[in-house]
This record gives sequence, C-alpha cells and structure tokens, in this order.
Amino acid sequence: MNTAEQTLFLIKTRGPQTAQQLAALLNLTSMGARKQLESWQEKGMVTHEDVADKPGRPSRRWLLTEAGHARFPDRHAELTVQLIDQVRDLFGDAGLEKLIVSREQASEREYRQHLATSRNLPERVQALVQARTAEGYMAEVEQQDDGSLLLVENHCPICAAAKQCQKFCRSELELFQRVLGPDCSVGRVEHMLAGARRCVYVIKQI
Repeated sequence: MNTAEQTLFLIKTRGPQTAQQLAALLNLTSMGARKQLESWQEKGMVTHEDVADKPGRPSRRWLLTEAGHARFPDRHAELTVQLIDQVRDLFGDAGLEKLIVSREQASEREYRQHLATSRNLPERVQALVQARTAEGYMAEVEQQDDGSLLLVENHCPICAAAKQCQKFCRSELELFQRVLGPDCSVGRVEHMLAGARRCVYVIKQI
C-alpha cells in the first residue's frame, strides 16, 4: 500500500484526522501530509471540516466523502441489491427470510471453526476479528481500561444489502454472543445503519 492509499486507509479506520495526526502516522512532514490530502480532495475522495475543539484557531479535520468510502470493498453492492429484490419478487418475504437464515447458519459454522482452538475470551475475540476482517469488515479489537473489549468494524462490505434489507445485520449481536460463549456479554454501541462511521461491539467477561 503506497502513501496515498495509506492516507485514505487511516482516515477510514481512525475517523477524521488532522494533517498533523496523519503526518505522525505516515512519518511525513505536515506539508507532505497536506499534499496527500489536497490531492485526494481534488479527486473528490476527502473533504474537511474545521472544528473548534479548544481555544484559539479551529483544527482542520479531514474525512472521507461518499466517493472515498466507495473505494473500499462493498461485495458488488449493485448486484447484491438487485438479487435481494429478485428473491423478494420471486419467493416473497418468506423466501428472503430463508436466505438470510441460511447465511447466518453458514457464518456461524465458519466462525466456530475459527474460534475452535482459542483458549480464553481475548483469543476468541481476536479469532472472530480475523474472520470478520477476511470478509472485508476491516475489524480490530481494542482493550478498555475496565477490562472489556471493543470489537470495531471500520467498514461494512454488505452495507448496500443491509440498507436494502436490514435483516441482513439484525442478528449479529446474537451470532457474536453464540460463538463467543456464555461467559461474556455482547452489546452494540455504534451502528453504521444508525449513522455512525463504524460498528462497535462491547464485549465483557461475566
């Protein structure tokens, strides 16, 4: 991944960033980071907002535009939406429900295989993160001061399908709970379909 692509990747995974923050992450000068950002802005991939988060001059934060988000994998969004509509037209809501249930079952089998050799909750969460990343969710795990874990998904490769039929992501909480085991609780605290820039699940040991 070259420096230009890394710039977009960091904004995607970390949210709005200043040129100074990106410069530190990319080992560039502030001017070098701004050149990368201005180049992407000319292409319509990023925009900026000035945030007065402290006294003095507002800080300029850079974020992805819709076109910028679209550079990341979406699992052939247009075709997926068309297929959902065709399944609903041909087989009705009951047929679509069977399709969704079948997908959930297949995902659960795959996740259980990934978690089979994990010995404790952090290892199970890390294995789940690896499985979700392989599916295009750009997932990562964050350790919290209270001992809980955050499963963060910076991208949704089926976002178009989920917007067309929200049942596609309705059961992720239950699915994560089942595969992670009864010794933890799972809750969603951020959701892309509710307007957040990412999906975040908090996982606590019971």
